Amino acid sequence: MSRPLIIALSKGRILKETLPLLAEAGVHLAEPLEGSRKLLFDTQQDDVKIIVIRATDVPTYVQLGAADIGVAGKDVLLEHGSEGVYEPIDLDIACCKLMTAGMVGHENPRHSRRRVATKFVNIARDYYARQGIQADIIKLYGAMELAPIMNLADEIVDIVDTGNTLRANGMEPRELITEISTRLIVNKASMTMNHGRLQPIIDNLRQVVAARRRKEVLDS
Repeated sequence: MSRPLIIALSKGRILKETLPLLAEAGVHLAEPLEGSRKLLFDTQQDDVKIIVIRATDVPTYVQLGAADIGVAGKDVLLEHGSEGVYEPIDLDIACCKLMTAGMVGHENPRHSRRRVATKFVNIARDYYARQGIQADIIKLYGAMELAPIMNLADEIVDIVDTGNTLRANGMEPRELITEISTRLIVNKASMTMNHGRLQPIIDNLRQVVAARRRKEVLDS
């Protein structure tokens, strides 16, 4: 018997928004996630299991074939690379923006050298290089807004959703780097070897996302 298909899901907000999509597409968990310390979960299909891991680890699991399918934010894919995977569907969930931000009233001269705090080191380095700006990138793992307040950085590169955290700390969003949404990714080798098992899941998810988009248009 072939091994079960493995779907790798990102913890947090993406997980909460992905599970209903999967359920609509016919992949139902056989046990609740809440309160469980497990990392590998059964579904109601014997040949499909779900793992729940850190968002930054999802591309690695899919690239190296430990998972057949993954769900990850475009920010993670841009930062860590997506070699060895297909990206067949934009799931249109957990949408936000990746932006630069700085203290209100402290605009940097357009082409001045600056210190930038971010966890998106590769994206930030590429962005500032394309802008012709010399940037000293400072890698942080959280509380980005504190860096300009404490004079550690001139500005930050971070995910912006409502902007409330920025405003609460005297900061403002500035330049848009890219729009972010959540993507379905598939291991290329698995897509070839397990096409008959993977394609129905992909097709069902594509139909669910399309139906949701149509509903949004009708409701707007």
